Amino acid sequence: MSPIRASEPKGTLLTLKIAIIIGSTRPGRNGEAVANWVHEIASSRTDAEFEVVDLLDFGLSHLDEAAPASLGMYAGDHTKAWAAKVDEFDGYVFVTPEYNHSIPGSLKNALDFVYSEWNNKAAGIVSYGANGGTRAAEHLRLILGELQVADVRAQLGLSLITDFENYSVFTPQPARADQLVTLLDQTVAWAGALRALRVDGLVEAA
Repeated sequence: MSPIRASEPKGTLLTLKIAIIIGSTRPGRNGEAVANWVHEIASSRTDAEFEVVDLLDFGLSHLDEAAPASLGMYAGDHTKAWAAKVDEFDGYVFVTPEYNHSIPGSLKNALDFVYSEWNNKAAGIVSYGANGGTRAAEHLRLILGELQVADVRAQLGLSLITDFENYSVFTPQPARADQLVTLLDQTVAWAGALRALRVDGLVEAA
């Protein structure tokens, strides 16, 4: 399969799909505003399609599947719906706060529910917290590695002190948009390379 090119029009079979996943389900969360900002900037691109995916929409309980996710033997309808959504995409931008030096339990739970649907995909990380959410991002990188997700080097860490008014109203510094574009550039590039790998593997298996 030829590489995905930025000149390919949206809606073709070659169009990459990237999910912007809101990692927090907490009432009053900042993640929704951050994810919508990411989507607004990302939507001006022509090299991929972007969709905000909200964990709240999937009603995932605490992990309740008897079989390990790596077996793909999903029993619950909520698991099957989540697996189908994750499988739609070539890559992901995770929007996550930092809770106690790590990611929210809601995001960890969602990651644990499925397995093969994550494999050989790319991911960028947009974190936020008092220290930019950097410790949450580092923990997330370890989890993504186990799920065979290639996390890109560029990272956007938003500070509750300088990028949020009164720690709650998202008002990103002007430079943040350029930093996000770099993250998106890397995520789209790796998503395209890895999709070619997945498609080639399917062709060989057939």
